[in-house]
Amino acid sequence: MTEKQHDYDAKKIQILKGLEAVRRRPAMYIGSTGSRGLHHLVYEVVDNSIDEALAGYCTAIDVSINKDGSVTVVDNGRGIPVDIHPTQKRPALEVVMTMLHAGGKFDQKSYKVAGGLHGVGVSVVNALSEWCEVEVYRDEKIYTQRYQRGEPCDKVKVTGKRKKSGNKTTFMPDKEIFPETNFNFDILAHRLRELAFLNKGLQIKLTDERDGQSQTFKFPGGLVAFVKFLNENKEALHTKMVYFAKVRETTEIELALQYNRSYTENIFTYVNNINTVEGGTHLSGFKSALTRVVSTYAQKNNLLKNSDPDPQGEDVREGLTAVLSLKVIQPQFEGQTKTKLGNSDIKGIVESAVGEGLSEFFEETPSVARAIAEKTISASRAREAARKARELTRRKSALESSGLPGKLADCSMKDAEQCELYLVEGDSAGGSAKQGRDRRFQAILPLKGKILNVEKARLDKILNNEEIRTIITAVGTGIGTDEFDISRARYNKIIIMTDADIDGAHIRTLLLTFFYRHMKPLVENGFVYIAQPPLYRIKKGKEERYAYNDQEREATLKRFGNDGISVQRYKGLGEMNPEQLWTTTMDPDSRTILQVSIEDAAEADRIFTILMGDAVEPRRHFIEENAQKVRNLDI
Repeated sequence: MTEKQHDYDAKKIQILKGLEAVRRRPAMYIGSTGSRGLHHLVYEVVDNSIDEALAGYCTAIDVSINKDGSVTVVDNGRGIPVDIHPTQKRPALEVVMTMLHAGGKFDQKSYKVAGGLHGVGVSVVNALSEWCEVEVYRDEKIYTQRYQRGEPCDKVKVTGKRKKSGNKTTFMPDKEIFPETNFNFDILAHRLRELAFLNKGLQIKLTDERDGQSQTFKFPGGLVAFVKFLNENKEALHTKMVYFAKVRETTEIELALQYNRSYTENIFTYVNNINTVEGGTHLSGFKSALTRVVSTYAQKNNLLKNSDPDPQGEDVREGLTAVLSLKVIQPQFEGQTKTKLGNSDIKGIVESAVGEGLSEFFEETPSVARAIAEKTISASRAREAARKARELTRRKSALESSGLPGKLADCSMKDAEQCELYLVEGDSAGGSAKQGRDRRFQAILPLKGKILNVEKARLDKILNNEEIRTIITAVGTGIGTDEFDISRARYNKIIIMTDADIDGAHIRTLLLTFFYRHMKPLVENGFVYIAQPPLYRIKKGKEERYAYNDQEREATLKRFGNDGISVQRYKGLGEMNPEQLWTTTMDPDSRTILQVSIEDAAEADRIFTILMGDAVEPRRHFIEENAQKVRNLDI
């Protein structure tokens, strides 16, 4: 046995006690220690209250961001039990707060269904908090216990009287764990609004004690109100909403859907209030049933012409907004983020229930059924036209020796992981970028003017746009549900680089809309970035500095003093020579690039619809509301 093998013995095996494992590897439990993980702490505490609501005991939840940066969650449920646990010989409250996999969600007696099914929720929050204090209202008494980094500071004790039952949990996220501990009101509001939609009649109030703002969410309409909210800036194809709820064995299925005149689909699926962003068996069952019912209706009513292609699933879902919510006793979650439902029996259950519900609705409301079928047929014809347009694009590409657009200045490296593509506004900036880049791993694609607004166009029209075809060819993934393949991406980073003015912002929004609507996995997987060119060049003698906003400019001016200073305000990228563009915007060692991510898919869809859709009034309202937040406005 070698010396190294002798060193590795039983003494080297660490056993992490209590919540020590959570503090050692927090990302395993909450995904990350960044903004997403920080806000996830709040959701874990709220989920306990939601589970009380699902069980029929809680009607109101209050969430407060306190002035000191802590968060308080109060509900009017039954209150966590405080009696002595039979095996742990400690109060149940202490067990729940300090032990992983401890809770009332495993035996299906306390909770029939629950969102936080791993039993790690509130104890993980406790472990990752500098301090946490819980008040339990039970038996007309107030029970209190305080913790520091997951460890009890004292015993559970009675501190007062109160007739109403419930819980109050206050926690301060630990700065040793989280680099940034500042909670964002809007991020929390999006999730809490979603939970209020999913739990019909439950009131959730969010208050920010730091600035006094507050929002209360309560939707007696439930999923119908959710779909109405998602479609509020779109032109509805039919006014009567499709809605039904079914029970199959122990599974509850609730569905609301409405078509609009746009060309994109939006399907949101939930299992026990968990947003299953990766889909799963319930989504497959829903899609199968929808395609079958709509296609059957079109054929039975002779709406298809002999020359029409058979409708496909993507045709049936064009312009669809749907919310599918399931209550499942023992969900099995899969996927990278544990947000994909894997229960094999659920596909058939959902397919049967949705098929029955849709068929009944179509029979009772033929005008809606006909409108949906006709939109489907129109979409299938457009899909056929898009297929021909794609073939034409491929033939044109094949005629070029490399199969790549002529104006693309590609990089020499072939490893996509190392390569990045700059989409640059205008030939002038494109020329500077080509000269200033590192040719080994940086590719440049200059864009001529503004690309097509894809929010108002079907795929066949989109593919007839030369600039968009060029982007598709350069990126290499293909486009459309039947062809897109992220593994074929030729670059690991796609960086949008536009001028810091109104036109540049518009071009950037057009490009982001295109990627979000037609190459969404690129955004979801972190491939899309926005370059941050400087706004000012400040020079004094031989010394020069670049400022990326007005605050940096003022700070630099103060440092330089008042005499002999020249300040250049860049109107466009073309004003920088290749060396300046490299130094300020393209050098990986000194540049700043912003990664585009989707924190809230429903909100992202709403914003793109407002900014790029047909309705003018919502866009005017959005601009008026957000005008004060605009920085670096160029007039």
